[in-house]
Amino acid sequence: MARPTHSSAPDAALAAERPRLYGVRSIGVGLKARRLERFFDGAFRLEFLPPGVPAPKHFDGMAGWGRKGVAGREAERLGKPYLALEDGFLRTAGLGGRKDPSLSLTADLTGVHYDASQPSDLERLIQTSGGFAPEELEEARSLMAVMREANLGKFNGAPDAAEDDPVFAEGPPVFVVDQIARDQSIAGGNCTARTFADMLDAAVAENPGRKVVARVHPFDGVGGRRGHLKALAQARGVAVYDANVAWMSAARRAARVYVATSHAGLEALIAGAPVTCFGLPAYAGWGLTDDRQAIPRRTARPSLEQVVAAIYQRYSRYLSPLDGAPCSALEVARLLAARRRRDAETRGTTHVLGVHPWKRVQIRPFVEGRASTVTWTMNPEIALKRQARQGGRIVAWASREPEGFDARCRAQDAQLVRLEDGFLRSVGLGANLELPSSLVLDRQGIYYDPSGPSDIETLLQTAAFSDELRGRAARLRQLITASRISKYNVGSADLGDVMSGAEGRLKLLVPAQVANDASVVKGGGRVHDNLGLLEAAREARPDAFIVFKPHPDVEAGIRPGAVPEAEVLAYADAIAAKASIAHLLDEVDEVHTLTSLAGFEALLKGRRVATYGLPFYAGWGITEDRERCPRRTRRLSLDELVAGALILYPRYVHRPSGWPCEPEDVVRQLAISLRQTDATGLLRRRRTDTLLRQHLGRPLG
Repeated sequence: MARPTHSSAPDAALAAERPRLYGVRSIGVGLKARRLERFFDGAFRLEFLPPGVPAPKHFDGMAGWGRKGVAGREAERLGKPYLALEDGFLRTAGLGGRKDPSLSLTADLTGVHYDASQPSDLERLIQTSGGFAPEELEEARSLMAVMREANLGKFNGAPDAAEDDPVFAEGPPVFVVDQIARDQSIAGGNCTARTFADMLDAAVAENPGRKVVARVHPFDGVGGRRGHLKALAQARGVAVYDANVAWMSAARRAARVYVATSHAGLEALIAGAPVTCFGLPAYAGWGLTDDRQAIPRRTARPSLEQVVAAIYQRYSRYLSPLDGAPCSALEVARLLAARRRRDAETRGTTHVLGVHPWKRVQIRPFVEGRASTVTWTMNPEIALKRQARQGGRIVAWASREPEGFDARCRAQDAQLVRLEDGFLRSVGLGANLELPSSLVLDRQGIYYDPSGPSDIETLLQTAAFSDELRGRAARLRQLITASRISKYNVGSADLGDVMSGAEGRLKLLVPAQVANDASVVKGGGRVHDNLGLLEAAREARPDAFIVFKPHPDVEAGIRPGAVPEAEVLAYADAIAAKASIAHLLDEVDEVHTLTSLAGFEALLKGRRVATYGLPFYAGWGITEDRERCPRRTRRLSLDELVAGALILYPRYVHRPSGWPCEPEDVVRQLAISLRQTDATGLLRRRRTDTLLRQHLGRPLG
């Protein structure tokens, strides 16, 4: 994803040849200075000045947190700019703190966004938002869609409101949103403590027949902090809602939302609720809210997309939780959404069966979340007893599932989830204990076993693929092929003379598989081994130039399935020993396979594929199939197949950070790892870098 561009006032300074240097007087800001500088992509420097040390003349200005304090007054005395720093609006994955650093920052040289007594850079951005480019507004729409779908807000640690939450029992409620006492935005938005009483009374008077609810602030009671509404609501007999839930999930079901100056009002607008403002937050006064105070200088009438683009995209800056690099609002939103999805997927108790202790570090990020309990055992009896006692689900490695275990789970009404490697796994073999970047957890079966339905088969058969999802799948496919990424990313890019003699002939690749691989055992057809596959391929394409690719696990001597060279060459023209499958696929026209993932990877590159077994990607009208599955009746496009298999089905983890992520993030990280371990020469690396920059939109680092 491309690095963000900003049009707020600090960026005029950032355009200078040298980094702009601002002094800070706050110890807290000074301690965070190096991280804060990263929000400005290294073009902006903050230097702590101890008390009594005068600001050097070469400093460009002073900076501090929020409205002008010591540093602000000093800047005014020196006749230099003051840079007001504040947390941004997609702030953290939880409630903040040392282990949950802020992912967004605002920087304002004119004022500060929550102080309506004077203009700010944000106000100027909204006032002139008619000049936003169409692609910015499209990104704003995408951002709002992600926020609604994942129920994102400023803080993102709470679960969604339950469908049967009693607060909604009488129909959509009217929420009155509280704020913490002495929050600077209250006075900055021309409000007082009295405003909250007036707001609560107005909500009751203006909504006869509706349930009015006082929404307690998530920090109420934390560290001695207190809000305004709880006591006021109790005195008036108004319901109090202090459930620990994501605000967006409640706002989406609200009849109306009343706020003083809380940013929850803008989140409610994004959620689709009408909003009444008793104060003057940055998003009020533009015609989008029912305003009880006027602010005459706000004369523009922007759309919600324009306000969102100004606040979240232009005014705010972001750091990716994956690598700490500057990124866009949409990227942060998608990563916060991934974190929330992982929490929802793993909520409750999980009993993991059959994972050796030294492999648990590989599995943990895929089965643990912030609201989960995980137990581990190698013994199926212990797993069943724990589930019977504690409830929850049992997760078992699919290929090591004990005989009859599924029936035993059903007998005690225990959900069995099967675990396997995903399709964008690692740089290096799983057998060599390389950490996986993707795994699949399947509640019906498993992708390589066509004897019964699986989650991926059901998904491909029934899912509604939107235009947006198909477009994303097309971009992901292009990214994978440009990066030359495969499942394991092993083998040499130097093919030597493997293709010698292929000129003018159909070039056909036959990828071998491990003899006892579960996908061959479960998904094979009448052809069931590597030699039989070679024979069938030669029979199907008698004039083709056939290249046989041994499986890397077999080449490494850790799995069975080797075929003597003489037997291979009875049907094949060449053997691509220790070659990269990604580079081989660049050179061939067709792939013939039993069930190998190489067939799917070939489809990504636009190659023709013939299957002799029933891999998950067969039977949808995309491949030439020798076997058929009666359950698979739908006809898919390639991008629909990619969307199901790579976006919707697996779980992903960014290995360096451990953060749940999206397939695009994994492709980028695998590309970086592959580049770092590749030894085929500087020229090829430069060419690869060029391709990746075109598709990733940011340097490899």
